This record gives sequence, structure tokens and C-alpha cells, in this order.
Amino acid sequence: MAQQAFATLERFLHIEAVSGVVLLFAAAVALIWANSPYAHSYHSFWHLPFSIGLGDLAFSQSLHFWINDGLMTVFFLVVGMEVRREMHEGALSQRNQAILPVAAAAGGVIAPALIFLALNLDPVRSQGWAVPTATDIAFAVGVLALLGSSIPRNVRIFLLALAIIDDVIAVLIIAFFYSGGLHVAGFIVAAFGILMVLGLQRIGVGSAYAYILPGAVVWIGLLMTGAHPTLAGVVLGLVTPVRSVPMPEHPVDAVSRLARELRTRFSAAKNDADSIAWPLRQLRVANREMLPPVVRVQSALHPWVAFGIMPVFALANAGVTVGGVDLSGPASLVMSGVAVALVTGKPLGIVAVTWIAVRSGWCRLPSGVSWTGIWLIGLLAGIGFTMSIFIGILAFPNPDFLAAAKLGVLLGSVVAAVLGLTWGAVYARKVRAQRG
Repeated sequence: MAQQAFATLERFLHIEAVSGVVLLFAAAVALIWANSPYAHSYHSFWHLPFSIGLGDLAFSQSLHFWINDGLMTVFFLVVGMEVRREMHEGALSQRNQAILPVAAAAGGVIAPALIFLALNLDPVRSQGWAVPTATDIAFAVGVLALLGSSIPRNVRIFLLALAIIDDVIAVLIIAFFYSGGLHVAGFIVAAFGILMVLGLQRIGVGSAYAYILPGAVVWIGLLMTGAHPTLAGVVLGLVTPVRSVPMPEHPVDAVSRLARELRTRFSAAKNDADSIAWPLRQLRVANREMLPPVVRVQSALHPWVAFGIMPVFALANAGVTVGGVDLSGPASLVMSGVAVALVTGKPLGIVAVTWIAVRSGWCRLPSGVSWTGIWLIGLLAGIGFTMSIFIGILAFPNPDFLAAAKLGVLLGSVVAAVLGLTWGAVYARKVRAQRG
């Protein structure tokens, strides 16, 4: 079980590391496009209308809406499943394991928020207090991967756990602080969708495709409430089963038996499709149930999210026309507030709260993790991108403030990445020297 968990973790880290490069490329393309002679085409393209309808019923929104409110629901679904798995068998499954990353993540949220508010006391600008509180897992893990295998394994695991908890906090912030006036009718629709999901699980439906319709009902319900509809992904991820559908025999035993039976029937029936149809169907079910739904669905969706949805989101949202942003006025405070909070607030908050938690005796540092490693985690946690930009879109209806916030996120993330790489290179060299 432990070996399987570590293999899954290695695959997760590999995807995140490579996707961070793809994400960076998409962001660079967006910035170049938005500041080229074709800048107008960049902005107009993402506002092209796209309609979904059946007969007289039609729902028309811009491409920007379908990416930020539609595709990103799948991103949040994967986030929800990551949290569900961590609660079941990971860093959040045991209280003594969860205390330190939870405390560190809380410090990494509170400190940046306070720094941003200190520079932006104006009620309108202060709405962006949560923008610098998020960590981008793909970028952070990608930068960590560049430092090589000299970085202790538990440093990587601690960073991953902290980033996942960071995502949980970001989701809660979106739900409680960036949702509009809530309408009861929408909650009724969303609850009906959740009951459909639970009902399908109750009767043992294991196919992920069967849950698309009730998932869409939950999404529509949350859209009707005034809450952000992407939260539907988190809800669905959290109710995804962590155990396979019960079978009369273990799926591995069933696969072996059915494979032998198919071989016998195929030879005897001389390609008679009817005689092999039923055991073939049983084989597909047994093969599917070898992994629990939360692992199976997340593993299937994660590459699509990492290499498709997140780069598309970056391409649609990272393009800021720098010449069109007035940084001589209040917008400059938004940009500097976000950048400074990411670069200084994240590491200071994470290290300070971790130090208090360890010195007070509440918990201890994981094996192989030194204070130098904690500082590295804090610096890399300042790389905020996907979730930070997403929160910025919700926080700032004002286009000038939104553009300034995006610039702050990009600037702060780049500086945090450079500082993290520099600090990490020294740390890695020190670790190699200690190993001899």
C-alpha cells in the first residue's frame, strides 16, 4: 500500500513539474500577444460568444466565461479529489501529520493578506486581500524539480501538502468572500444534483460518465445561487468514493479468472462474439474497480487539467497589456501590494508559524527537513499564479485594478521563483556535502 502511494505521488509530482513549464510558456505567449501589434485580437478573441443550446433553449456566454467558469470546474474537481485523498490516506488523514502543514499554510495566508491590506486600505482596493494568499502547485513543484534529487523527499512532500491545504483555504475564501447574493432556489437545484450523485453511488454505479449529468445539475445550481459555479467541482471531488464498488471477489482475482475464461471461450467458440461478450464486460468492470474512484478519476483527469485546462486558463487570463495600465495612481499600490505580499509575506508567514508550532511543542519538523528547507518551502510558496489570478478576477471588477493585480502576481511569482532557485541551489549543495 505504501509503495503504491509513493508511486502515485511520484507520478503526481512529475506531471506537476512538467506542466509548470507548459504553464509558464502559455503565460509568456499571453503576455507577448497582449503587448504585440495584435493586442486587440487577444482581448476580442476571448470575448467571442459561445452558445450551448437545445431547440429554443440556449445559453450564450463568452469564451472567457466558459474557460473561467466552465473548464476551471474540472480543475477544482481535481483539487477536491486531491483533498479527499489527503483526508483518507495522506497528510490530512492523521491529526499529528496534519497539524504542521495546516498551521504553515494558515501562516502563509494570513501574513500576505495583512501585508496587502497595509498597502491598500481603500475599501475598493482592499477587496484584493486574498489575491497573494494562494500557491500555484504546478509552478512551485516545477521549480523545486529544477533543483534536482538533492532536495530531501520530505521537503517535496511538505511543499505538496502545504500547497494542497492552501488550495482548500483558497476555495473557502472564494465561497465565503467572493460569492454574490445567494439565492435559495439555486441551492435546491444543487442539492438535487448532489442527491443524484449519492444515489448513483448507493446503487453501485462506477462509471464516471454516469455522473456528468448530475454534476452539471450541481454546477447550474451553484451558478443560480450566485456562488461561483466552479465550487461544484470541489463538492463533487469531496464526495467521490475512496473505496471501489464491492465485488464478490477481489478485482485482481477476477481479472485473472476472467482472462483465463476468455482465452478458453475465444478458442472454443471460434470468434463467437456472443459467448465472450458477458465475460468481457465483467473483465472491464473488474479492471476498472482495481482502483478506487477517487484515484481512477483523478489520475485520468490530472494530465488533461495540467497540460490542457491550466495552460488555456493562463493563455486567456495572463495577457495584460502593460502600456494600458496606469501605474502612476492607486493601481500601482495594488500591483506592489500583491508582489510584495507574495515575495515576503508567504515565506515570513510560513516560517514564523512553523517555528511557533515547533518551539511550543505542538509538533516537530518532518524527518530530513531542516529550517533551511522550511525557508525554501516558504519562498516557493510565494509562486502564486492560477489561483491568485482566479481570485483577482473575482475581487476586481475594475479592469485597471485587475490588470495591476495580474502584473503583481506575475512579478511576485517570478521574483519568488528566482529567490527559491537561488536559495535551493545553496541548500542542495549543502545537502550533497553532508551526504559526502
